[in-house]
Amino acid sequence: MAKFITVGYGDESGYRQTAPDVRNGAHAHDARLKAGGALIGVAGEPVQVRNPDDTGVQTTTGAFMHSSLPIAGFAVIEAADLATAVAMVSKTPCAVAHGVVEVWPLREML
Repeated sequence: MAKFITVGYGDESGYRQTAPDVRNGAHAHDARLKAGGALIGVAGEPVQVRNPDDTGVQTTTGAFMHSSLPIAGFAVIEAADLATAVAMVSKTPCAVAHGVVEVWPLREML
């Protein structure tokens, strides 16, 4: 099975405008993904790490990437292929609550 990293973007406004039964269904879907082995988490505050030319670690609080919606969470899922991974995340909270989910194929380093 291939592994995929997913990044969910969404905000409170989009979440609140989604019908409660749709939201509840999306949370139940996340629970099923987790029960099936997916690693799912809510995004915390990021820290940027730099070490130019190995001269010393520099950290900056905050995201490096920027988007119109905040990052809400991440997951690592396993699926047979990209189409299956897309289907797996299409019912998650960010996907159904006016947000977006990116699906990134993970090519593991050997």
